[in-house]
Amino acid sequence: MTRRVISAGAAILGIILSACASTQATKHQNPQVVSVWPDRSASAVLDPTVESRIDVILSSMSLEQKIGQMTQADIRYISPDEVRQYYVGSILNGGGAWPSMRKDATVADWAELAEAYYDASMSSDAAYPVPVIWGTDAVHGHNNVAFATIFPHNIGLGAADDPDLTYRIGRATARALRATGITWDFAPTLAVAQDRRWGRYYESYSSDPTIVARNGAALVRGLQGHLDEDGDVLATAKHYLGDGGTDNGKDQGTATVSVKDLAKVHGAGYLASLDAGVATVMGSYSSWTDAITHEAHGKMHGNRELLTSVLKERLGFTGVVVSDWNAIEQLPGCARDRCPQAVNAGIDLFMVPEDWKAFIANTLDDVREGRIPESRIDDAVRRILRVKLASGLFDHPPKESQYFADASAVRAPDLAREAVRKSAVLLKNDSQLLPLPRSSRVLLVGEAADTMAMQMGGWTLTWQGDENPNSDFKTGETLRQALQAVLGTTSITYSKDGSVDDPSGYDVIVAVLGENPYAEYNGDVAFPQPLSYSASHPADATMLANLAATGLPVVTVLYSGRTLYASDLINRSQAFVAAFLPGSEAGGLADLIVAAPPGEAQSDFTGHLPFAWPATPCATSDTDREMLFRRGYGLAYAEASDIGPVTESVTPVACD
Repeated sequence: MTRRVISAGAAILGIILSACASTQATKHQNPQVVSVWPDRSASAVLDPTVESRIDVILSSMSLEQKIGQMTQADIRYISPDEVRQYYVGSILNGGGAWPSMRKDATVADWAELAEAYYDASMSSDAAYPVPVIWGTDAVHGHNNVAFATIFPHNIGLGAADDPDLTYRIGRATARALRATGITWDFAPTLAVAQDRRWGRYYESYSSDPTIVARNGAALVRGLQGHLDEDGDVLATAKHYLGDGGTDNGKDQGTATVSVKDLAKVHGAGYLASLDAGVATVMGSYSSWTDAITHEAHGKMHGNRELLTSVLKERLGFTGVVVSDWNAIEQLPGCARDRCPQAVNAGIDLFMVPEDWKAFIANTLDDVREGRIPESRIDDAVRRILRVKLASGLFDHPPKESQYFADASAVRAPDLAREAVRKSAVLLKNDSQLLPLPRSSRVLLVGEAADTMAMQMGGWTLTWQGDENPNSDFKTGETLRQALQAVLGTTSITYSKDGSVDDPSGYDVIVAVLGENPYAEYNGDVAFPQPLSYSASHPADATMLANLAATGLPVVTVLYSGRTLYASDLINRSQAFVAAFLPGSEAGGLADLIVAAPPGEAQSDFTGHLPFAWPATPCATSDTDREMLFRRGYGLAYAEASDIGPVTESVTPVACD
């Protein structure tokens, strides 16, 4: 059934959009840090009916119950009964956490666990039991669920730059979450990535803040709807603020940017997402140093000026600010289980996955000893209650959704296939090699051609996306399977390492190359290491050189989480496709590179580079002059495309 509109739910969404929070005035060392942002503080008024309901609940709560609401624990470290006993406000599943720690947990398994947590929270001895809310990193579909369709990562959606497509992916992702009983998504990522050394580069839509803003806002609208239907979930704007601008792309590092660039470049996605009504914001691990004054403002989780004075007061955000995984331990004087500085700075809900019991006890002590004013606790809990009311959790358990435990609701293969077609970028097509005739005899090579994990990238089933054989994925297809479906199994010969006895039996070589999956931290390419695909994957480079020497035309498809120096590979290919990280439905690539059946329209390339493509192994930013293809470059079949040889650079041992 369709869930009924909750009491004052739409009004709450409008409040979250732009109402002014009531907080103490702050003295600023640099008034421009606040004034550079638009003043949205008076753009809405709190709904008195909703606030009265919050007043009643809040006034009935003990300090222990309030701090329990500010606590978020991982499902590996908390039972449903402990949620009830400690009044815990939120749970999450980190990457690599599944019901009963089974990677192959079914949709029904997820839903059953969600129901157990919810029912436990509503059976506490509180005067007004508060429902627990479950959050997850569904950053390219419901990517922790083995049976779910996986969409292209944000770098691909930035290449498509189709806000309607991004919106529809948000709707599909929300339905998938509701099928598992989860009602909160830690997405979208709004980083405006500047340095391709960053291991989270693919989580950024683009280096262009305009592309980030319009696609981020579209995903928010897709996920949340109006927060009054069965298929709506809460969205999260993350990671506030400047995570994509850290020096040398170092994850959790320091963004040395001016006040103006912090707001205009790195803040663009947040302004758009606030306009779209985003209900929650997640703090960034990163720090900020003013590039003009050289003043170090420290870690974002302790920055009251940006969390409270800017976000909550200047921008009028009345939703919840949630911390990242154990991020509070990085603040001076703090630990994983204690950080009064972060509470006072404006963090409302604390992701303390393992040490949640100690966090509750220590925060109680900090309030009683005067290190945290109880008024700050009340403000945080008021925000949490406001968002939970907006989400409908008080009045409608997750199991009332029409999608609850529906295994079909986690699948949207046609939409994902469309997204793959729109996100791939054609960089080269000399002699109009593509699309391949349907009569082609294809030698298909490369490990990535038949490895789902390399299509998916990080944040897929596991945190880093690794240790996932094809058998772990219960839906989708590799490019090998997709090409066999289109051309027939007898027309495709697969050789993982590219070895071939007699090349005369083939018309074309399709080489599928790819990075091994990675996520934050592990995915960083530390300075001064160069960013060359061939330097990191010498066996692939040798394979492609040997294949090019056969004289057969070569089509190269590259799976990557960043734009990489690959001029040598491009020169050894007559056609070159940047597929980025397409997800589970590689059939979208087959639609593009193989000619359509007679009488049917040909699928064409429409994607354009969301980041510039480097001409040298040491060009790491789009502002570098050493770029082979500008941001926005991308060919279609009707365009003249012979680019001929490009200049190759010697890859140094280290960059200057």
